[in-house]
Amino acid sequence: MTVTPLAAHPSDLSSPAFRGRIGRDARSGHYAVPGRYRLHLSTASPEGLRIAVTHSLLGLDTVCPATFLPAVPDCPDGGHSALRPLYEASVHRYTGPAVAPVLSDDWSGRIVSTHAPDIMRDLARRFGTGGFSLYPCGAESEIEAFEGMCVQGIELAAQRAGSAGGGQAEREAGLEALLEVLGALERRLAGRTYLIRDEVTAADVELWVALVQLDTVHRNHLDAAAVQHIAGHPALWAYARRLTAHPAFGAHLDLDGIERRHHARCQGLEAAGAAVQILDWAAHAIR
Repeated sequence: MTVTPLAAHPSDLSSPAFRGRIGRDARSGHYAVPGRYRLHLSTASPEGLRIAVTHSLLGLDTVCPATFLPAVPDCPDGGHSALRPLYEASVHRYTGPAVAPVLSDDWSGRIVSTHAPDIMRDLARRFGTGGFSLYPCGAESEIEAFEGMCVQGIELAAQRAGSAGGGQAEREAGLEALLEVLGALERRLAGRTYLIRDEVTAADVELWVALVQLDTVHRNHLDAAAVQHIAGHPALWAYARRLTAHPAFGAHLDLDGIERRHHARCQGLEAAGAAVQILDWAAHAIR
C-alpha cells in the first residue's frame, strides 16, 4: 500500500501561534509534571476531537485535566472568550483570535502549544503509562504517512469534491482522489482490526476523525452518487463502527456540536448527499 507523505491538517495550514513542547526533564523548561498542564478544546472540531480521544486512550484525566469548550466559538473572530486571558498572558498586546485547542501551563498561566499533532505526541510520549503507546517504536514514519493520507486524501480531497466555487472538473478530480484513498484503506483493513498494529495507535485516531468529518460534514456538499461510492467500502465503515463503540472514541462524539459548528462556519451549498448518513454514529457510540 502506498501512502501519502505527511501534510499539515487543514486547520494548521497557517502557522500556529504557539509551538512549545513538553520535554523529559527540568532543562527543557516545559517538563513533564502530572497536574501542571491543562487542555482546552472543543470536540466539535476535528483537532479537538483527535486530542480528546488521545487523552482518553491514555487515561490522563488527572494527569492533564481537560476543559471542554462550546462547539461554536462565542467571539466574532472565531475565538473563545474563555481563552482570551491565556493568549493575553502569553503574548503582549495579543490581537488575534483566542482559538482552541490549547495546551496551557497552570504554573505560569501561559500557553505551551496550539498545534494539535505536537500536543498529541507530547501527551503520549511524556505521560503515557502502562506499556501502551499510541506511537509505538518503529511505527512513527508509518503513522505520519497515514496522517498525510487522511489530510490530503480524505479531508482536502472531500473539500474539493464538494466545493461550490470550483468547476465540475475540479469536483470530479477531488472525488476521484478521495475514492482512490478510500479504496486503498479498504484493502488495507481487509482482515485487520487496526491500521498498523494489533492495538489502537495514533493512526487509528487520525483515520477515525477523518471518517467522522467525511460523513458528518463533507457529505453535506456531495451529490447522492458520490456518497453512494464513498459508502461502498464495507471494511472501512465497519472499522469506523468498531472504533465508535470504543468508549475513548464514541464518548467524545458530539454530533449536534459538529453540526452546529459546521453550519456556523460553512459557506458551501447543501447537496443531495446530505439526505442520509453513511453510518449511524449515535447508535454505535458508547456513552
